[in-house]
Amino acid sequence: RPLYFEDFEVDQVYETGSHRLDAEEIIEFGKNYAPLPYHTDPEAAKDSSFGTLVAAGYQTAAVTFGLFARTGALSVSGMGSPGVDSLRWKRPVKVGDTLRVLANIVECSPAAKEGGRDAVRIRYDTLNQDDDIVMTLTSLHFVRRRPE
Repeated sequence: RPLYFEDFEVDQVYETGSHRLDAEEIIEFGKNYAPLPYHTDPEAAKDSSFGTLVAAGYQTAAVTFGLFARTGALSVSGMGSPGVDSLRWKRPVKVGDTLRVLANIVECSPAAKEGGRDAVRIRYDTLNQDDDIVMTLTSLHFVRRRPE
C-alpha cells in the first residue's frame, strides 16, 4: 500500500517479494552495462575469481530497488533521492539465485522549514534463497506528507 512520511517509523522493516535471476538476464545486463567476462560469458567466467557467471553488482542494486518499488510503499509519496550513503556487495549473485529485500527504516527526518522535503533513510538488506546477505545499500528518500 502507498505510504506517506507519517507512516514511516524507525525500526520498521518491510519485506519484498522475490526475484530469481537466470543466465539470460545476467548476460543481457552484463552486455549492456557491465561488459566483463564473468557477467557475459559462462565459459570465460569459469576462469574468473568467481568460477562461474555472476550478476553485476549494479544489477543486484537495480533488482533490490525494483523489488522495493513493487511494494508500492513510495508509489504516491516518493519524490526521488539525493543518492546512496553506502553500498556494499557481500556475496556474488549467481545464476538461479532468488533475491528478496528487507527494507529497514533507519531515520525519519522532517523538513527543516515549511515547504521543505521530509526524508526517510532506508537500509536495504538483499538476501539470497539461503538468507545470506548479498548486498547492503543505504539511501535517503524524499517523501511527501499525507494530503490534508
